[in-house]
Amino acid sequence: MSSLLFTPITLKSIELKNRIVVSPMCQYSSVDGFANDWHLVHLGSRAVGGAALIIAEATAVSAEGRISPEDLGIWKDAHIEKLKQITDFISAQGTVPGVQLAHAGRKASTYPAWKGRGQVPLDQGGWKTLSASPIAFHANEDAPLELDQPGINKVISDFAEAAQRALKAGFKVIEIHAAHGYLVHQFLSPLSNQRNDQYGGGFENRIRFLLEILESVQKVWPQDLPIFVRISATDWAENGWDEAQSTRLSAILKEKGVALIDVSSGGLVSNAKIPIGPSYQVPFSAKIKRETGAITGAVGLITEAAQAEEILQNNEADLIVMARELLRDPYFPLHAAHELGEDITWPIQYDRAKPATSKSEARSQH
Repeated sequence: MSSLLFTPITLKSIELKNRIVVSPMCQYSSVDGFANDWHLVHLGSRAVGGAALIIAEATAVSAEGRISPEDLGIWKDAHIEKLKQITDFISAQGTVPGVQLAHAGRKASTYPAWKGRGQVPLDQGGWKTLSASPIAFHANEDAPLELDQPGINKVISDFAEAAQRALKAGFKVIEIHAAHGYLVHQFLSPLSNQRNDQYGGGFENRIRFLLEILESVQKVWPQDLPIFVRISATDWAENGWDEAQSTRLSAILKEKGVALIDVSSGGLVSNAKIPIGPSYQVPFSAKIKRETGAITGAVGLITEAAQAEEILQNNEADLIVMARELLRDPYFPLHAAHELGEDITWPIQYDRAKPATSKSEARSQH
């Protein structure tokens, strides 16, 4: 029986050659938001390695939306040229290039992990952060400014303009980042959203910001190209955003034409107790897929071919979205195919190193 992991899937007009997706992973290697040769080699290596879809890291829709001063950005036209070089290379390997559009909100203006922790001071290149409500992520941090209506309108417009640039840059999939405690998630969760206007209070009001961003992106993004939304299925915190609300939101997003729900969790509160282990977030993907019929992506310590295959065989997800394992091994898809007995095409430059699948093939390689 053929593996599901190496069975193609079509989303809108885009066919993915397998079910392995490179998750957005921050590289903290940009100056003024510009991509550079690090991004070309980092993302390009994973295209050579056989992933079907590569989603570039959280890419800021505005300078103030960056997680750190070293984040990748797409807030000005000058960012397009290098990104286009990268997407051209990815596409040439038979891989689909995607990008995650993001705004960090109150979790912006922070140091990369290897430079320290906490907020970057204003006199060292940091900036004042924004959020749904003036509640800091850490108690010892400066509280963000609460977005007013003009500020909300600007963010919505920034996402749409970023989507237009992404199209010019050659990306074929957009993912709206609504997870991990960043700005859109800050509006979704009652723990960070204590507004008393049309963006706060009940469920319908708290999801309004995301739906308005989605609508603005859909107006400029071709209808035949997929839009994903990444959500945190739960805050892992009492009285926060939870599985029930995530399932309800996913049904709405599916109805509005979102091609895939990328199901992660956590990130909103700093003291959450998260029971981390292999496939620990897969049940969230499974629940949303089962209860809404949405196409979902599973994430969370998925590190082995057999593990990924089992998730698909159990109908718990449609795509396997991998992060750290693909940092360790850019060629995981090539190795996974061999492990699962699938004969897939290798880059022609590497074909002479392809493992033999039979004795006769082994003889032919000598």
